[in-house]
Formats: sequence, structure tokens, C-alpha cells
Amino acid sequence: MPAVHAYNAFSTDHYALETYMELEQLRQLQAVAEEGTISAAADALHLTQPALSRSIQRLERELGTELFRRTKNHVEFNEAGELALAAAADLTARAETLRRDLAALSRKQRTVTVASAAPAPSWRLAKLATQFMPGLILDPELAANPERADADLRITLRPPGHQLMTEDLYANVPAEHRLAGRRHVRFADLNGEPFLVLTDIGFWMDVVRSYLPDSELLVQRDATVFEQLLAHSPLLAFSTQVSQPRPGRTSIPLADASAHATFFLAPSPHASASARELYAAITRS
Repeated sequence: MPAVHAYNAFSTDHYALETYMELEQLRQLQAVAEEGTISAAADALHLTQPALSRSIQRLERELGTELFRRTKNHVEFNEAGELALAAAADLTARAETLRRDLAALSRKQRTVTVASAAPAPSWRLAKLATQFMPGLILDPELAANPERADADLRITLRPPGHQLMTEDLYANVPAEHRLAGRRHVRFADLNGEPFLVLTDIGFWMDVVRSYLPDSELLVQRDATVFEQLLAHSPLLAFSTQVSQPRPGRTSIPLADASAHATFFLAPSPHASASARELYAAITRS
């Protein structure tokens, strides 16, 4: 239990005694004030009344003074108790602020920001982080120019850096589509076909817009809605080797060079210690 060092100014033996007030005792004092009686406070704190009474009596001994005016069936704060109650409010509030600040610092120290050209390499990085540094928190975002992003780790489409993964684009078509039996297709075969496309696909959106100038692109932000629409639609879509299979549809590899990407991972010049540790672990594996 966290403890607060207190100088016992009420010591009867005229010596300075170091005593310990637990924060829980101060919270108990506050509970008595809030609930009105020791019995009600004990119920609120899930304690027995005798246990709470003993704890408060111990606090009074540590402070060297009584905090209540006691009658047979009633207690109320005396002047010393009111002073102690005000101090308890201040100390418990400061303790809670310290707890939150330390938790935020711990989270910040365990958080690594990631700027990526596409979603899939961020997913791959998350798996590696779980493998090598459990407890690390990744904070990924898509970036048009990840090599210039203000992030701990950058996932780009070109060196320098560690080769993280490759990703290949597929045309995802209904089983009855005219192209469904093809072993591979090119963007030219797809141009003019309507497509359902997710918004957050990173640089792949630029590729699709560039190579399908005559296609209508129906853009959907919500991934769940996207999959529901696709399940009941003749529209075409894209997938990659990391996508989940879709019943009633087939994925055909795209043969164009622009449909294949290699991603490289590198720390930024200002990368945190945790980010550099993760990068070192990945490059050693």
C-alpha cells in the first residue's frame, strides 16, 4: 500500500517519530465524510465496521490526535479531523495525478509511432512487435511520403532499410465474371469495370486511379460495410495475398509490375529507444 511519510508533531515522548499514513487510510477518512457514518463508509468500502474503526484509530495514533467527537451512536469530525480531511483530499488527488502521469509516461515509453505507405506492412510489423517485444504499443498511420514523416519507424517503397515484406495486387471478381477463369490479368483488362474500393489502402489508391482511368471507383471507408456490400454485389474489388478469402469470389493475380510492391522498414533519425530496439531485433531475425 502506498505510504506517506509524516512527522509526528503530537508525539508525547518529545522525540521526532517517523510514522506512515497509508493513502488507503486517507481514502477511508474521505469515505466517512462522504457517507456520514463509519458503518455506511465500511459498506461503501466493502469492509467490516470493526476493521474500518481499527484502521481509523491507527491513523489517529499515527497523527497523535483524535479526529472525531464520538458519542454512543454517532461520530463527527472535530477541528483536527476537518484539517486532516482537507489534507487527505489534497494528498489523494495528488497521488491520483501522479498515478495518471506515470501511466501516461509508461505508455509513451512503450509506444512506437509508425508511418507506412500501405496497411499490410503495418500489420506485419505488429506481428513482429508481438514476437520480439510483447507489451510494445504500435501507433501506425498511413503516409503519402513516409520517408519524410515525423514517426519513429518508417515503412517505405524503396531502400534504405530492412526488407519487411512484399505485397501483390489481385483482382477480386465474382465467380461468374467473364475474367474469373483467367490465370492472370492486367490493368488494361480491368479498365472501365466498376470497382468497390476501401479508402485507407495507402499508395495502392494512387496506383488504382492511375491505371484504371475509365473505371468508376465506389469508395467505402468502413471495412465491415465494404465486405457486406461486396458479398451482395457484382462489383469488382482488389485483394492481396494477405486478404481473407471471400466466398463466391475469386482472386486473380495482376501481372503488371506496378501491381507488386516491396516494403522497407527503417528507423527515423529521432526514433525512440524502443523503436530502435525493435528494429534491431527484426534485422537480426
